[in-house]
Amino acid sequence: MFITPNPLRAADLGVSVQAIANTAFLATLGDTESNLAEFTLGDRQIPIRIQLDPVYRDQIDTLRQLKVPGDNGNLVPLVAVADVALGSGHAQIDRIDRSRQVTIGGNLQGITLGQGLAAVNPLPALQNLPSDVQQQPAGDAEIMQEIFSRFLLALGTAVLMIYAVLVLLYNSFLYPLAVMAALPLSVGGALMGLLVTQKPLGLFALIGVVLLMGLVTKNAILLVDYALIAKAEGKSRRQAVIEAGTTRLRPILMTAISTMAGMVPIALEWGAGSETRSPMAIAVIGGFTTSTLLTLVVVPVFFTYIDGFQGGIGNFFRRFRSTPPKPLYKELEAYTAPTQK
Repeated sequence: MFITPNPLRAADLGVSVQAIANTAFLATLGDTESNLAEFTLGDRQIPIRIQLDPVYRDQIDTLRQLKVPGDNGNLVPLVAVADVALGSGHAQIDRIDRSRQVTIGGNLQGITLGQGLAAVNPLPALQNLPSDVQQQPAGDAEIMQEIFSRFLLALGTAVLMIYAVLVLLYNSFLYPLAVMAALPLSVGGALMGLLVTQKPLGLFALIGVVLLMGLVTKNAILLVDYALIAKAEGKSRRQAVIEAGTTRLRPILMTAISTMAGMVPIALEWGAGSETRSPMAIAVIGGFTTSTLLTLVVVPVFFTYIDGFQGGIGNFFRRFRSTPPKPLYKELEAYTAPTQK
């Protein structure tokens, strides 16, 4: 049964919407538990609920003649301030943050979640929404939004942690930059691999990108560490870089090939549920391929420039410290000489 208040007639008769709701609620369901009077029977208290007799509760004519109190104390029939009709309402009302919600779902067969959202958002029904109505993603759409909003924070934190560890290991703020130069090389390869295979950039692909940060750094550390060891043995910068590349080429290729080979079954979607993890494996394979090929060229070049820059700074400070303040010494000698005689 629907009871729809008529605001204009209710205002003319001095009846509020709250009074209409209270009258209908008391007649059909009775008052709330907190407002019910209680009858004490021995050691028990029995709540007293007052409502219409069940025989008349379902009669629409009886409900229409219910008296509603007005502001001036007069009683007005319910039919005078509201429309009473038979009907069925919602069996369940869902809410989010104390606001009513309507959930709209769809089947994503053949398309990705991002493509589905891109097709739904421009619909005319979602344009120019009233002020009290707003669109809010839920389910997988909400998860995707949170992932992309927090991914940059997670990636930035991972890069900072890698740099901090390298600074402690090398006892320098500049040499770790040569190692970090290999990180952007992996991101481009991961995105290229996903683009070639037409895989979505989803949660598992982002996990693969974060995983690449540690794998790619390992190859660059092998080059930089060996170059520093060769320089400590008295070799020139150019000779140390060339020897690091030729000596560390085999372990770099072995680790890269073994890692990519381990990802092939997942990338080919072998096994149960592997189609959801396939983007992660493709991102790792693509990023590892480009980073391995370019690390052997980019990292030695960065190391050469950084080592030269650090060497220049070291020579500058050494010359600055070795220069004595001669004018001050001369004045002190001239001042103390007559006293000694």
